[in-house]
Amino acid sequence: MKILVVANQKGGVAKTTTAVNLSAFLGDMGKKVLLIDLDPQANATSGIGINKEEVTKSIYNALIGNEPIESIIVESPTKGVHVAPSNLALVGAEVELVNSDRRELRLADSISNIISTNQYDFAIIDTPPSLGLLTLNALTAAQSVLIPMQCEYYALEGLAQLYKTIQLVRQKTNPSLHIEGLLFSMVDPRANLTTQVMQEVKNILKDKVYETVIPRNVRLAEAPSFGKSILAYDKHSKGAEAYGKLAIEFLARSEPSPSPLPEGRGEGEGETSLTTPSSQEVTP
Repeated sequence: MKILVVANQKGGVAKTTTAVNLSAFLGDMGKKVLLIDLDPQANATSGIGINKEEVTKSIYNALIGNEPIESIIVESPTKGVHVAPSNLALVGAEVELVNSDRRELRLADSISNIISTNQYDFAIIDTPPSLGLLTLNALTAAQSVLIPMQCEYYALEGLAQLYKTIQLVRQKTNPSLHIEGLLFSMVDPRANLTTQVMQEVKNILKDKVYETVIPRNVRLAEAPSFGKSILAYDKHSKGAEAYGKLAIEFLARSEPSPSPLPEGRGEGEGETSLTTPSSQEVTP
């Protein structure tokens, strides 16, 4: 089972949209997917078709209540996708975890029982828009990170901060963690800044950047309000076409073994700077 975390501490970058729709398309392609919702907002839970108001046992119970994660997993209406759901109980989890033993390892410990069962091909973890203990749990449990990113000035600063966090996790709790890929989301190709930011990131991350880009799309924005993936809501939309291509590229590029961080990003090595289009340095 490959464990992938979708992470970016900046909100509004289509992180949950990516977790939900990548899961849906992989499931439609015959893969068995466990979607783990680690965000107290529970948008991945509702977005895949589960009423979060009716969730009685959530990922909170696995992290804090020591419930076996198997007991909280439910089948979603989406083909091939099971869900470890979230609900509002998770709001207090970070506070409760602060003084807990193995606080960064709670999720890793929880899913260890299902890793060797071959029940799932992929576990995809959606995370909150922060770099708190919930996201650290996800990064510690995962093998790789998929980073959705908007083509904006501040996004480069956020990427640098996430990079530093990934480095720290590699040094402290999960040395095999690596970047699966960076995905440009909510792309408007007409904007000059889009081209500048995309080129800047490609110069640094090179082949870690997905060729697939996710456009701004009304149907993508509408789908969650109906509790559906874009595949179920409008499979002929541009958004569905993009996520279908992403799923194909993801499978083609997916590697079971870690690959190194780009140029000079290994542990203990010199830093590489990300620069904004205005040439200001953002050092990860």
